[in-house]
Amino acid sequence: MSKVRIIKKYPNRRLYDTEISSYITIDEVRQLVVDNETFEVRDAKTGDDLTRSVLLQIISEHEERGTPLFTTQLLSQLIRFYGDSLQGFMGSYLERSLQAFVEQQQTFRQQMDSMLGQTPWTVLNEMTERNMEVWKTMQSKVLNPLGKPGDTGEKKR
Repeated sequence: MSKVRIIKKYPNRRLYDTEISSYITIDEVRQLVVDNETFEVRDAKTGDDLTRSVLLQIISEHEERGTPLFTTQLLSQLIRFYGDSLQGFMGSYLERSLQAFVEQQQTFRQQMDSMLGQTPWTVLNEMTERNMEVWKTMQSKVLNPLGKPGDTGEKKR
């Protein structure tokens, strides 16, 4: 198991990555999350764990950009759980639900990758060819009983 990467947060809000001995931005911390790196953000003076606070800051900043992940109604419902008897249960429930969603998403992506093969165009070409075969089969079944064009159905003498 890899060791935990420590990022120190200073009073001036700067973040210092002790692994690379350099200051980093909040976007670089987000990239650590995306890359599935294990890290903790610690207060440079007290050593307090600030990881959750920084993660919430990243979420907040991304919610302000583009299409938000959390609706106002969802956020209001989450706030209502604070202080509720189910507060402890809700966090683990959301975590398990999100993990199940991620696993389903991975399965779906694997299925799509195996279905798509090399390129999406390959699949589209194969689908087009199959559709043409089905169309030709349907045409021959529907039109053959009617006879060929110009054929009146009478036998030639």
